[in-house]
Amino acid sequence: MKKLWSPWRSHYIESFKTKNDSDACVFCESQKLSIDSDKSLVVYENKNCFVMLNLYPYNSGHLMVIPYRHVSELSALKDKEIDEIMRTVQMSFKALSATAKPQGYNFGANFGKAAGAGIDAHLHFHIVPRWNGDTNFMPALGEVKIISQDLLVTKKNLIKAFKKLSKKKS
Repeated sequence: MKKLWSPWRSHYIESFKTKNDSDACVFCESQKLSIDSDKSLVVYENKNCFVMLNLYPYNSGHLMVIPYRHVSELSALKDKEIDEIMRTVQMSFKALSATAKPQGYNFGANFGKAAGAGIDAHLHFHIVPRWNGDTNFMPALGEVKIISQDLLVTKKNLIKAFKKLSKKKS
């Protein structure tokens, strides 16, 4: 069996140990910041969930859709939360298509540490934009992941796209 190593992932997981040990949740803490703050990676806020950029993305534009309620189990979500999360995922695909023009997406969630969840106490869903050839030798051999756009530039572009989509929705 061949193995593909992703050493940058360990930096991401390690970055939350202190916060998790002190019962602080990065997703709950991010809700306290204004969307306009440069410290916030939130790009869209809804009634029951919000969308934020991943600080350690697999690709530029890697988003997470997160319920406001601090729950770890899918079964703990209410129907209205699940419905809104899925509508927000759909809107996120549209916002990414408008801003980054990916050729595909990965969408999913990791439930529990054993499944690969870096933050398992607060349920969240990943949307990773993909392009042909975005998996190359750099991470596998050079232990380097190339992210082609600054997070704050990506954030500003996505906020504009979400605002435009929200206006169409209403």
